[in-house]
Amino acid sequence: MCLCPTQAPEVTHPHSPPPTQPPQGLSLFWRTFILLSLLMLCSTLVWLLMFRTQEYEPRVLRNAHQIATVVNLTRNALIHTDSIARVSLLKSLDAEEDVRLVVREPGDRVQPFGESSLEVRLAQTLIERLGADTLVASSVNGDQGLWVGFQIDRDSYWLQMNPERMRPLSNSAWLVWLALAVALSLLGALAITARMTRPLKLLALAAARVREGRYHDTALDEDSNTPEIREVNIGFNRMAERLAKVEDERKLMLAGISHDLRTPLARLRLETELSVPEAEAQRAMAADIDQLDDIIDKFLGFARPDHTELEPVLLAPVISKCITPFRSASRMEIQVHVPEDLLVMADAVELGRVVSNLLENARRYGQSAQDGISHVEIEAQAHDQRVRLRIRDQGAGVPEEQLAHLTQPFYRGNAARTSAIGSGLGLAIVERAIERMGGQFRVFNHAQGGLMAVIELKQGQ
Repeated sequence: MCLCPTQAPEVTHPHSPPPTQPPQGLSLFWRTFILLSLLMLCSTLVWLLMFRTQEYEPRVLRNAHQIATVVNLTRNALIHTDSIARVSLLKSLDAEEDVRLVVREPGDRVQPFGESSLEVRLAQTLIERLGADTLVASSVNGDQGLWVGFQIDRDSYWLQMNPERMRPLSNSAWLVWLALAVALSLLGALAITARMTRPLKLLALAAARVREGRYHDTALDEDSNTPEIREVNIGFNRMAERLAKVEDERKLMLAGISHDLRTPLARLRLETELSVPEAEAQRAMAADIDQLDDIIDKFLGFARPDHTELEPVLLAPVISKCITPFRSASRMEIQVHVPEDLLVMADAVELGRVVSNLLENARRYGQSAQDGISHVEIEAQAHDQRVRLRIRDQGAGVPEEQLAHLTQPFYRGNAARTSAIGSGLGLAIVERAIERMGGQFRVFNHAQGGLMAVIELKQGQ
């Protein structure tokens, strides 16, 4: 019996290297998504900064120059008008221009204008345009607004204007704009990434179908607008067509070989029985013919297509059917511990062939040194949606240096466990059959003697 030299969890061997896990990383989809997101976010942030420095700030400062002009015009109008016209002018400014003129008192409660750096620059611009004695405030006596203080001769005034057009956007407003830009960037990156990786996903699905032997379900779009994708799809389709043709030819060849070899073997068997008078000679020749027939079966089993249809299979009946031919063997004892209701995802015929190969291996090479009988233990347990089937003999085991080679096609070890009459394909067939059913096959020397084969399959529902 045999398997890959991987250790079973229950029994470890000090000379076997620990199993290595392939490195885990982000998929191409998420790598592309993160890269595009970062690029789009950086571009958005740069645009916002450029908008603030190149567009928004200059516009606010231009408005500051306009306000200074309004203040100067108002001051000149007050200087050159009499008291009656001045009252009319003030009313007109208040009604039409949203500008209010108030006398400035020494006891006014003033809150300076300039909470942000942009507001400070605005206030400085007004002072530069209107003179060093100019005051800029955001509140006078609790009344909010843009207040500009100036003097006419010895009289002081406040000019109140609407400050909204002068105030920069608040931090909350900038955060809203930033959040919106981030959301749009992520959505855009997601859409672009999905479109870019879709051909690769389709290619991966087609490759999986080819691996399963479904060559005719792998056609990819050969009319893609992207030249690179189109060339890849065309090449893949031609490869799948070629593989399908090769597989069909292989099936036909195997069927022909099976027929062409077994027909003369059947005639040879009949001729042997009719022409050879000695019973012992007949049995010897019949045994040789049976051996040839068995070797042909093993070759055909090893060359069987990889695609296997899986379904829930009761494990106990399969085991029972497989051990029936061995019950009559005089020098073989089998103990079975398999729950009657245990289901596995497998092909019943393939699974039966696997168990039969392992039992035959144990019968031939697993004799106990004490009594010369092949004691075989079969046990199955379910754990974490997996079923672990163990088949152990109590023979001499296998040298450690040969464990890694037992499942290689046509490999035969020393005479302790192998025979020259074997084909060297039994355990290779077992390993390939288990792989076709999505399972794992392992073999190791048991700590208490003998060889243990472990089969892991998905549990059926």
